[in-house]
Amino acid sequence: MTVTTRRQFLGSLGALAGAFMLPAVARASDAYPQRPIELIVPFAAGGGTDVLARALAEAARPQVGQDLIVLNRAGASGAVGWTELANAKPDGYKVGIITVELTMIPHMGMTKINSDAVIPVARLNADPATIAVRADSPFQTIEDLIEAARKEPDAITVGNAGPGSLGHLAAAALQDKAGVQFNHAPYRGANPAVLDLLGGHIQAVAVTPVEVANYVAAGKIRPLAIMADKRIGAGWENVPTLQERGIDLLIGGWRGLAVPRGTPDAVVQKLREAMATTLQDPALRKTMAELNMGEGYLDQADFQAVIERDNAVFKALVDKLGIKA
Repeated sequence: MTVTTRRQFLGSLGALAGAFMLPAVARASDAYPQRPIELIVPFAAGGGTDVLARALAEAARPQVGQDLIVLNRAGASGAVGWTELANAKPDGYKVGIITVELTMIPHMGMTKINSDAVIPVARLNADPATIAVRADSPFQTIEDLIEAARKEPDAITVGNAGPGSLGHLAAAALQDKAGVQFNHAPYRGANPAVLDLLGGHIQAVAVTPVEVANYVAAGKIRPLAIMADKRIGAGWENVPTLQERGIDLLIGGWRGLAVPRGTPDAVVQKLREAMATTLQDPALRKTMAELNMGEGYLDQADFQAVIERDNAVFKALVDKLGIKA
């Protein structure tokens, strides 16, 4: 065989191998997922993030083609669950819910895990922070609560979902704006804080609307104000914004889906497509509306931009208020 002929032969062989490999790669991509997917929720069961995750898992099953099994991994304001997610095999079979706290707690020294450890897939929703009390509380307005804290520093205990949580920073920012001092009570998730509020063990909670929506609808909890630029609906039409009360403070959170860094692009793309369709599911949208869970779907690029923005915003806030773990 001449050199030219050999080169032609090897070239043909390479092309033939490539022809066989491409369908194989395509088949591998098309086959995902071949088994159930674990969905890490970094907070306790019953809270807003858990509620959304379970509703999402149900609605996404037809789009994904497999069950999404919710795993609650509460602790350290989300860091326990996000550490597990970041360290998982990047094959698409362990995904997780990330929340705005991922842009907060690293700046407080609570964890070495930050948003760079994961790949955002899509933002699922967005919510403002709210301050709420029991329905029989003597505090009828946000001014009442602030005035009580002004008269007796640390006498008003405000529960939150944990150190460095959205509620923690929201309440800390409010006390900074109002010139008062709250007693901050961290819990392992928002639901335990809300239950302690109902039990009369604390005076208020700083959470998101979804985490108290059922109790508000039942007449057991009264929201005093939300930290948004406009009022929200679904039974909260009479709840003022802080801006309406002369307090210029806007703080909100979000929840999104993410995968470990290194997950193949084809897998990420499949999950992106599945989330885009799932977030239009009528049953899921109804559930979110009933719970006053703000819509806020964003695809990967826009979600990444929000993460980068919030990293900068909350780093500045943590530094200003001197909040450390």
